[in-house]
Amino acid sequence: VTGHAASTPAPPYPRRLAGLAVLCLSLLIVVMANTALIVAAPSMLRELALTSADMQWIIDGYTVPYAALMLLCGVLGDRYGRRAALLTGLAIFAAGAIAGSLADSATAVIVARIVMGTGAAVIMPATLSLLVAMFPASERARAIAAWAATSGLAIALGPLLAGWLLESHSWGSTFLINVPIAAFAAVASLALVPASKADGLTRVDWIGGALSVVAVGGVVYAIIDGFHFGWSLSALGALGASVVAAVAFVAWELRHPQPLLDLRRVADRAVGGACISVLLLFFATFGLIYFVAQQFQFVLGYGPLETGLHLLPLAGSVSAGAALGGRLVPRFGARILVACGMAATSAGVLLLAALEPTSGYDIFLASLLLVGLGIGLATPPATDLIMGGFPDTDLGAAGGLNDTAVEFGGSVGIALLGSVLATSYHDEIAGFLSGLPLNNLTGDLADKAALALEAAGDSVGGAAIVAEELAANPFAKSYAQPLLDASSAAFAHAIVDAALVGGIALAVGTVVVTVILPGRVPVGTGQA
Repeated sequence: VTGHAASTPAPPYPRRLAGLAVLCLSLLIVVMANTALIVAAPSMLRELALTSADMQWIIDGYTVPYAALMLLCGVLGDRYGRRAALLTGLAIFAAGAIAGSLADSATAVIVARIVMGTGAAVIMPATLSLLVAMFPASERARAIAAWAATSGLAIALGPLLAGWLLESHSWGSTFLINVPIAAFAAVASLALVPASKADGLTRVDWIGGALSVVAVGGVVYAIIDGFHFGWSLSALGALGASVVAAVAFVAWELRHPQPLLDLRRVADRAVGGACISVLLLFFATFGLIYFVAQQFQFVLGYGPLETGLHLLPLAGSVSAGAALGGRLVPRFGARILVACGMAATSAGVLLLAALEPTSGYDIFLASLLLVGLGIGLATPPATDLIMGGFPDTDLGAAGGLNDTAVEFGGSVGIALLGSVLATSYHDEIAGFLSGLPLNNLTGDLADKAALALEAAGDSVGGAAIVAEELAANPFAKSYAQPLLDASSAAFAHAIVDAALVGGIALAVGTVVVTVILPGRVPVGTGQA
């Protein structure tokens, strides 16, 4: 498989379906590595005595390099070989997973997650560029639908698999499970995935690559750090560096004879509109999963395995949406499917604005089904528009662009909606905590009480842990249930606020994307 089509089209790669399964398996572990951590977090919190800052950077130590490096890694795959990039990424990812399973401190886990995020940044654009290189244009839309459905499956399968492991193993097992899967994917790719690289790409735009890393990495770091820990000098400095690098990147790419990313193609309405849709879809979805998983564990009292099982309808809904979309796109076109998918996802998020403190699982089930359906309908045609907007020599750049939109949207969603969630929760529970009769405490007891109040006011998970400690103390157990009730009510209010922000942002984005996308955009034509 090469980058340029010959005058007589080559026959399709005969083992493309088996190769697609390998690519989907590689994608699966990359996405699962993020979602599995959602249910592993409480165990890690207790065993490693993590602070909220530690926990945040364990999550985002993966996100920052993942988002920052994907564009450059995609282009490197085009230049030096896409299958070679996939194998390299799987090796790096597995090494980070092994290190994570052996870690015994917050710093060690964060470093391991950074290594895994770097491997993921190599794997994800390679899977998409190899997919497009393997499949003829007439089959590409369905292949991308399967690829997109795998992302939805991984969102739910990560918590489910992690929950099953945590029933009888430590949190380190959630890292280690990735190693045999990565090894199998590497061996299978040698047998089933063709070697592929771009013809005519003689050099890499390293300056553009460095600027893209600073621009994306800087803004992701600034958003995470700023929204969670306040807009300190480090967050503002990262944001400033990102803006300068972004301006320099645009100026450099427009003048470079062989740019890292052809910005003129990004400015095309089909590509640009599709990028915005992907970013906003995962902004809302990752933010939703972030607070829904906490509700399941800390309010509804589900164990890790139960949490995974209750998130599973999302995966089924994504798969159903992708299958339905594959049938409807030829009839209605990409614009209609993307708009309908975004609208369904927005409705699913906004549904949680009706949440009450006494609400059970039903409202979350309806929300997950709508969000999954929307993701399944919108993501495959949007991704196909992005990949089809670039020539075969730039498949890595196109895949990197798509995947950067996914990860950037997801990281902003977790940071921004997580910040709304935390602020609203803190404000709601503050009155209850200030009314507790702790004025007569002195010495160490007063210090411990102050730390407990801070933890309870910081997060619903912190309140659950404090309530457990209160229940075990015969002199304080009467406060345990009132604290749980107050934290549950405060968290329900916080979810309402976060759902309104996420749902309205996506609804507005739906209108914007519908206006931007051309009326009838051909999908699966491989146009360049």
